[in-house]
Amino acid sequence: MSTAAAAPVRTGQVLADLLPASRVRDLALVAGGAAFTGLAAQIAVPVPGSPVAVTGQTLAMLLVGTALGAGRGFLSLALYALVGIAGVPWFAQGTSGAAAPSFGYVLGMILAATVVGALARRGADRTALRTAGAMLLGEAVVYAVGVPYLALATGMSAGAAIAAGLTPFLIGDALKAALAMGVLPAAWKLINR
Repeated sequence: MSTAAAAPVRTGQVLADLLPASRVRDLALVAGGAAFTGLAAQIAVPVPGSPVAVTGQTLAMLLVGTALGAGRGFLSLALYALVGIAGVPWFAQGTSGAAAPSFGYVLGMILAATVVGALARRGADRTALRTAGAMLLGEAVVYAVGVPYLALATGMSAGAAIAAGLTPFLIGDALKAALAMGVLPAAWKLINR
């Protein structure tokens, strides 16, 4: 029986780095993250007066970016976007293509996954408070791209786009951040045992 303890997890690692390294692993993680996001997008609740629905894809994007890191998170969400543009109906509510007014949120998710992945590599997913900050920043990035795109795609004023594409989603996104706040630090605590 070995008395050697497992090597402690270091800052600079994300959850995906704990799996044995290989190109196959990275390809599987990128494809799996895209598929997870596509599945989560099907959990959708329409918002009256808004062309954008409340979906699970934001939570999926945050988890994918954080678990995979900036590079793989970017590739995973870019794959999700490209496959959706190509016609696979896995955007919110079974849609596809780049013509939807909500497509800007998908573009924002690519950038947000990269941001939260970079923060996770710096340890932002190790405690509840830091995770909350990373998740809220990621959601802010999504809105920074999605709301202006919504305004341009629909001809809405900035105020109308904020009212239709930001305000109704704040409580739900706070709940998604809280969920991630519990899941990610708990995963690291479990791994570090």
